[in-house]
This record gives sequence, C-alpha cells and structure tokens, in this order.
Amino acid sequence: MDFVQARNRMVDGQVRTGDVTDLRILGAMLELPRERFVAPDQAAYADRDVPLRGGTEGRCLLRARTFAKLLQTADIAPADRVLDVGCGTGYGAAVLSRLAAAVTALEEDPVLARMAGEALAAWPNVAVVEGPLTAGWPGSQPYDVIVMEGAVEVTPRHLFDQLADGGRLVCVEGRGLSGRAMVYRSSGGVVSGRPVFDAAAPLLPGFARPAAFVF
Repeated sequence: MDFVQARNRMVDGQVRTGDVTDLRILGAMLELPRERFVAPDQAAYADRDVPLRGGTEGRCLLRARTFAKLLQTADIAPADRVLDVGCGTGYGAAVLSRLAAAVTALEEDPVLARMAGEALAAWPNVAVVEGPLTAGWPGSQPYDVIVMEGAVEVTPRHLFDQLADGGRLVCVEGRGLSGRAMVYRSSGGVVSGRPVFDAAAPLLPGFARPAAFVF
C-alpha cells in the first residue's frame, strides 16, 4: 500500500472536507505515519474509528475528521502545554507534538501505554505516563489544553482544576448519534462550555454515566 497516497487521501477527503483549515494540523497529519500506530490488519486511513489491538477492548484511534476538528477547536498555540487523555498507542500525541511545546500523553491501559512509549521514544516534547484517565495528570499541571481522545457521558469537571487560566478542554460528550463535541474554557476560576459540532466517538474508560437506581 502507498501510505503517502493514503495520507493525502485522508487529509483531502476526510479532514479538509470537515472544515479543518489549520495548516499546522493538516501538515502534521500529512507527515505522520498513522499506520505505525495500529495493527497491520487495520485500515489506518479508513474514514472511521480504528480499533487498537492488544489493549482494552473497545479502544480506538479516533476518526481523523473528528480528531482534527477537536484540535482546531482547541486553538493550540506553539507555547502551549497539552494533556492528551486516553492517548492509546500515541498517534494523537504525535500530532499534538507538532502543534504545542509539551505534551503529556496519559494512558491507563498498560499494554497501550507501553506501545505509546515505544512509538514516541524519539519525540523530545512528549512524555507518556500511565494512570487512571479520570484522574488526569496533576504532576504536570496546569495545562493550556486538555484533549480527550474519546467520548464521555458526563462532563469531566474533575479535570477542570488542571486547566490554566484561559485553558481549554475539548471532548465528545454523549454516545452514538447523540454525541457532540464540546469546548470548555477556564477564565478567572470559572469554566464555561459550548457545543461546537456533532460527533461520535468510543467511550473512554471511567467516563460512563453511573447506572441509575431503579426501584
């Protein structure tokens, strides 16, 4: 397979058509070898969430369009410090490393964390860390941007404390067709959010809505 051609098709046919115009994001996704972050039997450039083999069942590499639109919404500056929640095998963190000064890539699945660490060993501005996704990574806070590589069913308010003043958190809230991408911004100790586009993504571990008690 011609992976360079596949990347071009992905960016032109999936990402640009999703109104992603940030040239830094487009350039990073054109250059980075997405195929190295998934199993050989997976279509790395398909227009869908790509399953990650070896770790927890259900974990995926986010659809390129969804991920790129989240990054554009986050408005990442070159000097920003970013927390990547649910980094999987590390592709998203690799893209983020081209946009920001420093990336903390958090993964709770030990197999995926090991794979990400190996894949990103040569990236000087990426640190792969292992721990519960719901706890974030306070050791490197505050973050200018928090990117969640998956969906949540409840607003991740416990991560807001790790945002710098003016910091942004982007995520997909809700399951399936009811999902929507959200951006939250911290200003003067107050965090407010707004929906930005409809989106669907696999649910991140620990972010399911608690089961309701039924009488």
